[in-house]
Amino acid sequence: MAIRYLPRSSSVRTAALATVALVLLPAPVAAAATAEPAPPKPVPAYSSTLLDRPGTQARPGAGAPALPADVSALSWLVADARTGEVLAAHNAHRQLPPASTLKSLFALTALPHLDATARHTVSQSELSGVGDGSSLVGIEAGRSYRVSDLWRGVFLSSGNDAVHVLAKLNGGWQQTVQQMRAKARALGARDTHVVSPDGYDAAGQVSSAYDLAVFGRAGLADPEFARYCATAVARFPNGNWSYPIKNTNRLLTGADGVARYPGLVGIKNGYTSHAGHTLISAAQRGNRTLVVSVMNPQEGGGYAVYEEARSLLDWGFKAAGRVQPVGSLLSQSEQSRTAQGLAPAALSPEPDDSDWTAILLVGAGSAVVLVGTVLMIRRRTARVRRPSGRE
Repeated sequence: MAIRYLPRSSSVRTAALATVALVLLPAPVAAAATAEPAPPKPVPAYSSTLLDRPGTQARPGAGAPALPADVSALSWLVADARTGEVLAAHNAHRQLPPASTLKSLFALTALPHLDATARHTVSQSELSGVGDGSSLVGIEAGRSYRVSDLWRGVFLSSGNDAVHVLAKLNGGWQQTVQQMRAKARALGARDTHVVSPDGYDAAGQVSSAYDLAVFGRAGLADPEFARYCATAVARFPNGNWSYPIKNTNRLLTGADGVARYPGLVGIKNGYTSHAGHTLISAAQRGNRTLVVSVMNPQEGGGYAVYEEARSLLDWGFKAAGRVQPVGSLLSQSEQSRTAQGLAPAALSPEPDDSDWTAILLVGAGSAVVLVGTVLMIRRRTARVRRPSGRE
């Protein structure tokens, strides 16, 4: 069966949302929507140049907790996922190899173009370029897979084999590289240079804690991405049977001696010998969602990246409202929309085995209008085993 592409241009999407919003708005508000727009409100008062400086940047206020002393990562960042405000950061724009956290950008780029319900029979040529030592979900040439199964292989098993197949369906390896570069620029992620979409070590391939947080925040706003990255366990098909796979993000699953982080909504971890351990994590408490990125801890062993992310999440929830932002993850266009009260609300996680519904909220002055239910999918859970390899 041929893969069905689903174009999702920003102009078409914007027009569609505007039409739906006008239909659902009460008559007085709908009329106001056609009137002359009000002057934009000032953007939040912070100096984005702080994030351009080396070292740790924070602006504590009265009652703010001290930053954790046990964070050894070369680069890290803590931000509010809803507002995009950066609460603190260390070497935010330092360019470092990202490992498999780059798969977050791959997903943001390719997910909109591929029909998750379509099936594809994998060829040997699609698997021939997978790098030695790669993490794999176990795709076999000659077998047919749903695109949704391949995505679970990316998010849970960090399968480079799944990335290679999906990149082929997306138009090819090099076309996907170019699309990812363009997507990073569109999101305002200027530190990222993509060479290998799966995050495999490649000369010149870099990102930053700032850019990884940008990708994580954008992923939470995408219903498919948010569902996949929050899935702890699933089953992967293998002909007439299937086997369990488990998310390698240990803060999500509570594995290998790493305690599960309460309220974690996932995103993506990574490791290569060149990049060290990298991680994008997001968690929710009450009405606040934080996103944290950590790149290459220098102390504490292989699982230190999870404990350092835990410390930063704990700090962020305590510090929220007690620190002034040191920058923003929002692009200039997003900042303009935010100033006019049009920022989308952060997505909320749902427990396992529940119907998962994502909604988009748009503010109009003091009113908040529901403009569409995007997606509803039921998750499955299972006991698991994890293929070996890089993450």
